[in-house]
Amino acid sequence: MANQESQPLNTVAENSVQWQQTLKAAQGQSVYFYAWGGSKAVNDYLRWATREIAQQYRIRLIHVKVTDPSEPVSRLKAENGRTSAIDLMWVNGENFAYLKQQNLLLGNLWSTIPNSAFLAVDKLPIRVDFGEPMDGLEVPWGIGQFNFIAEKALYPTTQISAKSLLNIAKANPKTVTYPRPPEFHGTTFLKQLLIDLTDADPRLYQLATTQAQQELLPALWQYLDLLHPYLWQQGQAFPSSAAEQLLLYQQKTLSMAVSFNPNQWLKEKSTQQISETSVRRYFTDGAITNSHNLAIPKSAPSPDAAKVVINFMLSEMAQQKKFTGSWGDPAVVSSLFDEKATMPAHPELHSSWHVLIEEVWQQRYGG
Repeated sequence: MANQESQPLNTVAENSVQWQQTLKAAQGQSVYFYAWGGSKAVNDYLRWATREIAQQYRIRLIHVKVTDPSEPVSRLKAENGRTSAIDLMWVNGENFAYLKQQNLLLGNLWSTIPNSAFLAVDKLPIRVDFGEPMDGLEVPWGIGQFNFIAEKALYPTTQISAKSLLNIAKANPKTVTYPRPPEFHGTTFLKQLLIDLTDADPRLYQLATTQAQQELLPALWQYLDLLHPYLWQQGQAFPSSAAEQLLLYQQKTLSMAVSFNPNQWLKEKSTQQISETSVRRYFTDGAITNSHNLAIPKSAPSPDAAKVVINFMLSEMAQQKKFTGSWGDPAVVSSLFDEKATMPAHPELHSSWHVLIEEVWQQRYGG
């Protein structure tokens, strides 16, 4: 008999009696999926998935669009254990840490959703979410990697350091910037700088102690004090989002934009949204890489159907469509993982650093 790794991605579910029972219980149910609605490419993909799931499993998937991942978390708090309006949610980062701490998520997802056995855990940092072990409470379905979309002439090397970025900003004033934290691209930009400026100090991947804060954070603030005078708007104002920064790049106001999609630069070039001389760049320690994950609240009204939706999202068909379609989100299953579609990965910092950086940045530069 073939081992599990060599079997086609969809066969394990067919062979499981327990999974057949889940499929049967899921038929005719609706799944209210609270997920980011700020990207046309993502929304188009979810519309495609909705049609496929209805056809294959007789499940109605409803995409409830949210602008911030904290929205469904706030809803779960307000529901206070009552039957939730949420069946499935897009989760990552500090929101997961809170949901786990409060015991609000259904467990054992990795052991009860067949296609989770095929996740590329040996190639990607997808067992841990912002320093917090997933422990079967959420399932990764894609990854983000922080990168620049930039003009090749000004950014000639594939990798960027904090020092080289400062030199570029000095030589080309008002063409460099980053989204205003707590917008997550902006916060991640700061984390990439902190990694570089502290030589990836191991304490960044642990709970931020007072001593670690005092010893590591000053390097970031000293650097920003040097950088900000050369930024777009001299660091007195910042783009509100990565989308706004991309627009400024398209208009040639800026020499760089930021992205969490390692393939966005190719998608933008293919539709002539950015110049032919645009390239992808990442920091020397590797691109901060995190997964976007799917979780089911303990109080979800249709948990069986939500599991079927997650299993579909991890199918070879869905993962391939997600990568080759307009979204361009890399596959996270072993059979489709393509190193050329990604950059060298650097793990996320512990979520406590994420919150801390945002708070101190606001105090120092928020105005």
